[in-house]
Amino acid sequence: MTSRILGVVREQVLAALFGAGNAMDAYNVAYRIPNLVRDLFAEGAMSSAFVPTFTRHLTTAGQESAWRLANYVINGLIVITLLLVALGMLFAEPLVDLFAGAYRSVPGKLELTVFLTRLMLPFLTFVALAAACMGMLNSLHRFFIPALSPATYNVATITCALLLVPLMPGLGLEPITAVAFGTLLGGVAQLALQWPVLRREGFVYRPVLDWHDEGLRRVLVLMGPGTIGLAATQVNVFVNTVLATGEGTGAVSWLNYAFRLMYLPIGLFGISIATATLPAVSRQAALDDERRVRGTVADGLTLMLMLNVPATVGLVVLATPIVRVIFERAAFTAADTAATAAALQFYAIGLVGYSVVRIASPVFYALGQNRTPVLVSVATVLVNVALNVALVRLMGYRGLALGTSIAALFNASLLMILLRRRLDGIDGGRVAASFLRIVLASLAMGAAALAADAAGRRWLPGDALVLQVVRLTAAIGLALAVLAGAAHLLRIREFREGVAMAARRIRR
Repeated sequence: MTSRILGVVREQVLAALFGAGNAMDAYNVAYRIPNLVRDLFAEGAMSSAFVPTFTRHLTTAGQESAWRLANYVINGLIVITLLLVALGMLFAEPLVDLFAGAYRSVPGKLELTVFLTRLMLPFLTFVALAAACMGMLNSLHRFFIPALSPATYNVATITCALLLVPLMPGLGLEPITAVAFGTLLGGVAQLALQWPVLRREGFVYRPVLDWHDEGLRRVLVLMGPGTIGLAATQVNVFVNTVLATGEGTGAVSWLNYAFRLMYLPIGLFGISIATATLPAVSRQAALDDERRVRGTVADGLTLMLMLNVPATVGLVVLATPIVRVIFERAAFTAADTAATAAALQFYAIGLVGYSVVRIASPVFYALGQNRTPVLVSVATVLVNVALNVALVRLMGYRGLALGTSIAALFNASLLMILLRRRLDGIDGGRVAASFLRIVLASLAMGAAALAADAAGRRWLPGDALVLQVVRLTAAIGLALAVLAGAAHLLRIREFREGVAMAARRIRR
């Protein structure tokens, strides 16, 4: 929660300083290139390939074997990512021109994007190593520090933006360069926070590398399909960025701000649940206990639905007041609010799909089914590209958000059908019954939020920030109260268990 809220604060700071102008567009495209590689190669592939292999070594061969594998993987990552960084720097200009050629129509915009891309590419190496540390710590049942580490990235970016932006013109640099420096510093900070914890667990770094090691080769073999299997969402967002560059100034930034807001519940609930589920499934798969795998996957899915279905309804209903309260100030105008809120509503439609993919796709790798998520991901990317090319002509940048959401739901549905077939069921009756109850409770919550927002604008009119915050807080508070009441009446198991767990912790 700390990491995701600080992520929103980061976007607030950037929106206030740069709005949705040319500098922000340039930064978003420049950041998207190393961030795409990070999401596909470092975080996605590391989670799907390294965690099951490392967990298997821990379970069957002990810590010494697992630490040896960890050193091989870390040093292999250093070699591979540094090579990618060097190639990226060398070919930055043709890469940016390929993805954002429309920027040539604005003097200096393409050149700024190329400069920022080169500056931020080393971020990939630091975050790849941080992802490896995160995988090891999660396998050792250490979740708090790895989950907190992205917060250091956001803190570094916010600090550099606030302190260095005024200094950049004096150095002959564009103000947005300060944010790029913050991105680099944030990558270093993510690694630095986790390293001492890993050492306390017994890990000792050694500069050794054996490309012929069976464990390392297994990780590398899995990383290829792992990257493709988890690629759909990030490739689809990247396709959106490319298509949005032709939709005029602001489109790239509106989509980015909206996606960041939509990603808040995914990060809080979807990724958090997936992070906790994967090591458990990996251990159960290593012991060939498919019955427990089915139960763990079903538990993860129902818990995710209890959290993310209401979040979807809330984002759709309250998109405009949420965007206005968070972003609308200084360089971020009322027109930017309307455009970002429209994108947020269409992105929110796919929220459950994104979260299901984060849970389901790594399970196939833990089960040794490497090919399935690869084929599903390729199909999803093709569906998304076809949808986005068609919808952008009909709806402009909003069609890109809608196409991505439909593709995410397609991806999740296909994965769940195939996972159910692979496991001979996933407690489908229990999941379906929970889903139906959760949808009914969420619809009641959405109606309450809509009524509360309308009443708030009627009883407390005005555009002052305090009034906006009071109206939004009241609407969210009433909506959550209705959700809790509906969940209690509908006897939603996940809600009752969550309340009981919270009560136990408060008593402690």
